[in-house]
Amino acid sequence: MTQSNHRAAIIFADGVTQFIQVEQQETLLDAAFRQGITLPLDCREGVCATCRGRCESGRFALEYVDEDALSADELAQGYMLACQTRLLSDGAFYFDSDSSVCSIVPQRYTARVSSVTPVAENVVRLEMALDPGQPALHYLPGQYARIEIPGGSGSRAYSWASACTPQENRMAFLIRLLEQGSMSDYLRQRCQPGDTLSFSAPFGAFYLREVTRPLLLIAGGTGLSPLLSMLESLAQSGCTQPIRLWYGVRFQQELCELERLDALTQQLSDFSYQRVVSRPDDSWHGKRGRITDVLEASQLQQPFDAYLCGPPAMVVATCDWLESQPVAEHRVCFERFVSS
Repeated sequence: MTQSNHRAAIIFADGVTQFIQVEQQETLLDAAFRQGITLPLDCREGVCATCRGRCESGRFALEYVDEDALSADELAQGYMLACQTRLLSDGAFYFDSDSSVCSIVPQRYTARVSSVTPVAENVVRLEMALDPGQPALHYLPGQYARIEIPGGSGSRAYSWASACTPQENRMAFLIRLLEQGSMSDYLRQRCQPGDTLSFSAPFGAFYLREVTRPLLLIAGGTGLSPLLSMLESLAQSGCTQPIRLWYGVRFQQELCELERLDALTQQLSDFSYQRVVSRPDDSWHGKRGRITDVLEASQLQQPFDAYLCGPPAMVVATCDWLESQPVAEHRVCFERFVSS
């Protein structure tokens, strides 16, 4: 990619994401069409709003937008028309259409297992590296891949626990092992370094938006995985906003990646985390209960963005808590993890 070109993530309502290159003199719409993405369109003149989307991160300029196509409030919120958008930086753009109506087929990859490491009770870290000759892999921090189970038993969705580093082609996932499950049985019993796994990617509407204010991160169990991807990306970008992570599990034996979190407190300028255990034994001297039992509204008195990932009950309870407490204006993004 030359200095005058930019990369854009095109995110669809069903979570499928495609990355495209946008040349200096191209509109976002023209670049998408050139690379096989048929975004909805009609007039191409900034009037009909058929190609309406929303910028989630990055800088752009609009050539012309009719006042009936986008209101002043919508423009202030980052809405744009792809036919009139020229990129001034790399960016991410959301469109309220399913990928299937835009001629998109998710990219398929193969990778070799590097290691499967137990990191907590019934939790492993799966590390893989792309096979040589694969297309470049790009994803947004927080998104997931669908990994195919060896033997033809379908696929499972797992969020990356590592930042996207296309030049290294390495990745990691945190995976909870179930008592009975095709992928869990494979990872527990048969998986060996050097095994080949196929996956499709990237997917997910849960991803890190442009960071312009403090962050509240809340993880339950292996819901920590996409938040680790976000934290690693923030460390690489030199983020200086305050970041607070609350990490909850049922039993202290389920806590994992604490050394990595400790390292991130050194790599980020203003990051700290708290561990919360809901069913601790007598040896636990940290915070007890559910995360909503220990959150403090007094610490959330300036506008912030919240990212929640974990069991559905935890996500719902935290959203309810944020709505009921005297906290500052905030935006909430969440993903509910379901065991499979």
